[in-house]
Amino acid sequence: MPGLYLEEFTVGRNFQHTLRKTVTESDNMLFSVMTLNPQPLHIDFDFASKTEWGKPLVNSLFTLGLMIGIAVNDLTVGTTVANLGMKETTFPHPVFHGDTIRVETTVVSVRESKSKPDRGIVELEHRAFNQDNVLVAKCLRQAMMLKRPA
Repeated sequence: MPGLYLEEFTVGRNFQHTLRKTVTESDNMLFSVMTLNPQPLHIDFDFASKTEWGKPLVNSLFTLGLMIGIAVNDLTVGTTVANLGMKETTFPHPVFHGDTIRVETTVVSVRESKSKPDRGIVELEHRAFNQDNVLVAKCLRQAMMLKRPA
């Protein structure tokens, strides 16, 4: 099923995405290694065991990507032109191996493009929660979206 066209986004509309994912040790290790991130807090169990958390934290950029990825199927698959940016990205609580992530999205703003009549810009607030309903990530994302074909 395709994503939504610009005309289908309305300010204040909320989405409770049904797709969820349990984050594994492999997810965290592979992402950290693939992105050349040697932060021991993510990949060194001995180091992480001596921190306030007592165990490895999931790479926050993986969490960001997962949060947005979960929303893609419901919102933007096949109808997005490009991500224009993300701002006000926060990670108020860490994600650990074994946490199950769910995502909610609210449409913050919608406007037509000033230079391209076939598209517009949607601002979305994505929020990710763990299995205990603790907020683990939030961001405002601007996406360039296609209008419905004439």
